[in-house]
Amino acid sequence: MTTGSARFVLASSSPRRLALLRQIAHPPDRVVAPAVDETPLPRELPRQYAARLARLKADTVAAGLEGEGWYLLAADTVVACGRRILPKAETEEEARRCLTLLSGRRHRVYGGVHLYRWDGRRAARVVVTRVKFKRLSREEFEEYIESGEWRGKAGGYAIQGLAAAFVPEIHGSYTNIVGLPLAETVAMLRGLGYRRR
Repeated sequence: MTTGSARFVLASSSPRRLALLRQIAHPPDRVVAPAVDETPLPRELPRQYAARLARLKADTVAAGLEGEGWYLLAADTVVACGRRILPKAETEEEARRCLTLLSGRRHRVYGGVHLYRWDGRRAARVVVTRVKFKRLSREEFEEYIESGEWRGKAGGYAIQGLAAAFVPEIHGSYTNIVGLPLAETVAMLRGLGYRRR
């Protein structure tokens, strides 16, 4: 794949990351969904997992880019209770397990960000946000499951949606929980020489 006019490439299948970049007037010229195995390695810690997946996504998409002048952004969001990595909930059973673990507890959201430039230069970072969940009532629990909002979301919830009512406290980047730590990502892009046109 040649970049053509695609100066800024987003390696992601997440509509939330795309929306966040558009929100700050950094829309990518091209979006490529990387096909990677997201299975955690044995004994892999959440921070290591987020960093590895972000780099793997970047490497996978960069292998198909040609030409000069492009910047590639890849990211991954990992929700963890202690050392336990929570899945991207795809079934109601997974969502129920996630919400049961999160209810009434604090957890961490790890945002792995990896930037790759056409000349081989890279920048990488893992941003951590601490999140406090209220104890969910049975009614809140069931209503959220019925909403289906959890589907495909890391940890089984979307803070930018109905689950905002479950979170009385966060420490760190809010947009990291949504899918991309914007302030940190823009700083990394600028550090590698990227400027908006």
